[in-house]
Amino acid sequence: MSEFQSMRNRNANISKPAPLLAVLLALALSAPVAVLAQAKSAPMAKAAVPAAAQPQLVDAIIAVVNDEVITRQELEQRLRTVEARAVKQGIKLPPRAEFQQQLLEQMVLERAQMQLARDAGIKVDDIMLDRAVGRIAEQNKMTLQKFRDMLEQEGTPFAQFREEIRQQITLQRLREREVDSKIQVAESEIDNYLSAERNTAQTQQELHLAQILVRIPENASAEQIAAREKRAQSVLQQLKSGGDFATVSAGFSDAGEALTGGELGWRTQDRLPKLFLDAVANLSPGQVSGIVRSANGFHILKLVDKRDAAKSAASAPAVQQTHVRHILIKVNQAVPANEARRKLTELKQRLDNKAAKFEDLAKLFSNDLSASQGGDLGWIYPGDTVPEFERAMNALQPGQVSEPIESPFGYHLIQLVERKTDEVSPERQRNAARMSIREIKIEEAAQDWQRQVRDRAYVEFRNDEK
Repeated sequence: MSEFQSMRNRNANISKPAPLLAVLLALALSAPVAVLAQAKSAPMAKAAVPAAAQPQLVDAIIAVVNDEVITRQELEQRLRTVEARAVKQGIKLPPRAEFQQQLLEQMVLERAQMQLARDAGIKVDDIMLDRAVGRIAEQNKMTLQKFRDMLEQEGTPFAQFREEIRQQITLQRLREREVDSKIQVAESEIDNYLSAERNTAQTQQELHLAQILVRIPENASAEQIAAREKRAQSVLQQLKSGGDFATVSAGFSDAGEALTGGELGWRTQDRLPKLFLDAVANLSPGQVSGIVRSANGFHILKLVDKRDAAKSAASAPAVQQTHVRHILIKVNQAVPANEARRKLTELKQRLDNKAAKFEDLAKLFSNDLSASQGGDLGWIYPGDTVPEFERAMNALQPGQVSEPIESPFGYHLIQLVERKTDEVSPERQRNAARMSIREIKIEEAAQDWQRQVRDRAYVEFRNDEK
C-alpha cells in the first residue's frame, strides 16, 4: 500500500470542513500570554510607600506539570477566550468558579501531552502549519486575509490562532503514534461485525448523543472509585432537578468535549460502544440515562435525537470508482513549494508533448511508494482521498493529466485512467467494517491513554492567594 493510500481518511479537523467556532472552542488554547502587573500590597504598606514604589505581583504559578508551570495569567486568558466563544456559539456556561477547575485540568492534560510530544521529537514546522491554516480558511470559504481579519475582529490574534492549530496537529500526531498505530482488528471481529450488520440492516439508526464523564484515575483505590461515583451521582441529580446538560457538562465533565456541551455528534449504532447503546436503548430524544460504568469512569448519556440511517447492505447504491495514477513531489526544506510546482510543470509539458509516459516519469520522480508501480493508486472510491486531490481527479477525463495541485502531502500530477460504476465489493465492505471497528477501539483506547498520561504526570496545584 502506498504512503498516500495509507493516509486516506485520516481523522483530522484540519482536512475536513468544520464550523469555525466549533473548531476554535474545542482547540487547546495555550498561546503565550502577556504578563500584566497587578498592585497587591497590604494597607499599611500603601500608607508608608509611594504608589510608584509599591510591590507588584507580576504573575502567580497555579499548577506545576512535571518540569513546567501554568500561571494565573494563562488560566485567566483561557477562561476569557472560552467564555467569549461560548457566547458566540450559544453555549451557556456555569459560573466561572464552577468550571475553571475543569479548564485547569484540561490545561494540565494538554501540557503533559505536549511534553510527551516534545520528548518524542514530534514537531510541526511552519510550512505544514501554513497549509493547515490555509485549508481552514478554504473550508470557511474565505481567503486567508479575510479569515485573518475575521479572527482579529472576534478578538483572536492570528499568531495565537496559529499556535493553537500547531498544538492541535502536534497532539493529533502524538495520539496517532501512541494509540492509533497500536490498534489491531482481527478478521473474526470483522466477520462478527458484518454478521450483526446484516441482521440489523433494516433497523439501523443514527444516534445523536452527548456525554458527561467522571473519570476514574489509573490504579484507583476503592475509596477513590467510591468518591468518583458519588460525584457522578451528584451530577445526575443536578440533571434530574432540571439542570441544563451542556452547562453541567462544562462544570463537571472530564471528557475532551466538556466545553462543547458534551456533544458526540451523529453516529450510526455500529460506531458506538455496546454499553452506550444499551444505556440509551429505551430513551426518547431529550432524555438522560442513568450512570454507566466503563473502564475509564462513570458516564451519563443524553439522547439528543435519533434517525433512520437507511443503511442496508442489500440495497447499497452503486458508486463511482476512479482509477488514477499520480506523481507526488513532497515539499520540505530541501524542496520548497515553488520548486515542486516548477518540476511538475516541466513534467506535464513532457507529457503534453508525448515525450514521455506517465508511468515512466512516476518511477523516476515520484516521492510516493506507488512510484514502483508507475504511480498507480488503483481504484479509488469517493472520500478515499483528501478533498484537494478528489476535486482535481473528478474534473479530469480519461487519459487527461491535471495541472500541479497541492494537497497536505505535497504537489501532485494526476492522470485519470478510467472510471466505472459498481456496487460496493465484499472487500470494500470488509475494509469499511475494519475502519468502523478501529474507530470504536481508538476512541476507547484514547480515553484510557489520556487518563494514564494525566495520572502518571507529576502535578502540583498551588494557591496563589497565600
